[in-house]
This record gives sequence, C-alpha cells and structure tokens, in this order.
Amino acid sequence: MSQEAKGAHNLLQVGILRRMTTLSHRCNVVGRTIAAALLASVMAPLAGASTQNDPDKQEWIQLFNGRNLDGWTAKFAKHDLGENFNDTVRVENGLLEVRYDKWRTFNGEFGHVFYKDSFSYYRLVAEYRFVGEQVAGGPTWAIRNNGLMLHCQKPGTMLKDQDFPISIEVQLLGGLGDGRPRSTANVCTPGSNVVMNGQLHTQHCTNSTSTTYDGDQWVRVEVEVHGDERVRHVIDGRTVLEYTKPQMGGGNVSPVDPAVKIDGTPMTSGYIAIQAETAPTDFRKIELLNLEGCMDPKASNYKKYFVKARNQTCRY
Repeated sequence: MSQEAKGAHNLLQVGILRRMTTLSHRCNVVGRTIAAALLASVMAPLAGASTQNDPDKQEWIQLFNGRNLDGWTAKFAKHDLGENFNDTVRVENGLLEVRYDKWRTFNGEFGHVFYKDSFSYYRLVAEYRFVGEQVAGGPTWAIRNNGLMLHCQKPGTMLKDQDFPISIEVQLLGGLGDGRPRSTANVCTPGSNVVMNGQLHTQHCTNSTSTTYDGDQWVRVEVEVHGDERVRHVIDGRTVLEYTKPQMGGGNVSPVDPAVKIDGTPMTSGYIAIQAETAPTDFRKIELLNLEGCMDPKASNYKKYFVKARNQTCRY
C-alpha cells in the first residue's frame, strides 16, 4: 500500500473512532436522561405522599417556645407597653417564670404579658405551678394567684395606669396548705360579663368544681373557646366550669378608655395573656390548637377538628 493510501486509511480510522466516541457519549446522555425520568416518575408519588395533608393530625402552636419571650409583650400598670418592669417575666431552664426577687415592694403594678396574635376559636393548654412567696405589699387575695386572660383587648389600647385588660380570666389558684378548699380554673370578669344557665352573670369571680392543688405540684389546665358562643374549663381531663356569651360590661378594670369598653359588646375574639400579680409562678407549657380554618375536604389544608369555617384560607 502506498504512503498516500496508508495516510487516507489512518484518517478514516480516526474519523470512525471519533464518531463512535461521540455516539457513545450521546447514548450515555440519553440513557442517563431516560433513567432520571424513570426515577422521577417513581419518586414523585412518594414525595407527594410524604407531604400529603393528614386531616386528623393536630397542629398545635407553641405560644411559649421554651427558650425566650419571642412573641410576647409585657404591660405593667403605671408603665409603658413593652417594659418588662423589674425583669419580672423571664425564661430560665426552659420555664417561663414570673419572679419578684428584684422588687422591694408592690404598689399596684399589676402585670400581664400578651401573645402577639389574636384568636377566636381554639383550645388552649397551660401547665403551671406556684413557687416561693408573694412579694411584699401584694393583696392577700393574690397569694398563689395567676390567670390565663382570654379575649383580651388589644394591649396597645390599655391606658398607662390600667390595672387589668378587658378580658375573661381563667383564674389559676394554688392551695394555701390550710386544709381549706381553693379551686382553680375559676372564671373572673375584668370589664366583662358572661351568661350562665341562661342568665347574665355579673358576679366578678365564680369558682369551678376542681379540687385543691397544694404545694408546688404541676397542674394542667385546658380551655376550649368557641368565639362568644361557649367557653369550657377543663382540669386533668374533667370539665369544671362552662359558660356562654362573654361580653363587655361590669367593673373591676380601672382606669379604662370608654371608647374601648362599650358595655354589651360581644367578645368574639381577642388576645391571650398571662398574669404577674404578685405570686411567683412557673409555666412549662403554653400551647394552642386553632379550631378555625379551612373546612373544605378538597383543600390541602383541611382539618377535621376545625369547628369554625375560614375558607378564604383554603389551599388547593
């Protein structure tokens, strides 16, 4: 074979090899693309299954996150909104604590810490205990006394010297160790009234049927709130008090803006607060299950436990 022929033959071989390499690469790319498509088609249903809504799963909101006071704002009588007077409400060792070790004496500075969001239909759970001694100067009725304040007025509408927010109070009491009954999960009505047994109930505080909890034992209280329709107090799984139609009215809140407190106004929703009214208290849990939301079973955020429709929140 002549040199020219050999050169042409070699060029032909190189061209063939390059074509074969290119073809092999293209086949590999196509193969990988097909494999990826097949894998995606297999995994897609599985991914959908992992994110699929479970209408029975309860989605509790941790109002107290166990680390800090994020989401909470203090309001003490005689002080501006946002001032945590004497560092009274703090978080230590995973507990939300109400403490008076930095106080010399109490002079009417009743305090409350408000959660940032307003609610209407919900279940609220708190686990609390009383510890230590009452601050000097505190009223005797406030010994081992705290409360979950429901349907509160917006904290920014409280007057600077106002003692309590317009609200419905789930009064938390501890036993005094004297053998006398002292129920907890009672109801008190600062700037409000409720209906019991079909009649407007104007008595400020009404006892529940709970037992007495002495010492520093933890107590679990639950409250189920349905707007202004019904409120139910539960201790250790047992209903101890129930009432309906919370509304503005009565006294036991002073001073108050008359443009805010309009007697007879139904209390359909509001803010949630806990108290600082001279008794050292611990909370290890404050959580809420919202009972208002999407009630369309076709929606991806439908929940069976919702009792109040808010279908503008539905997602499809």
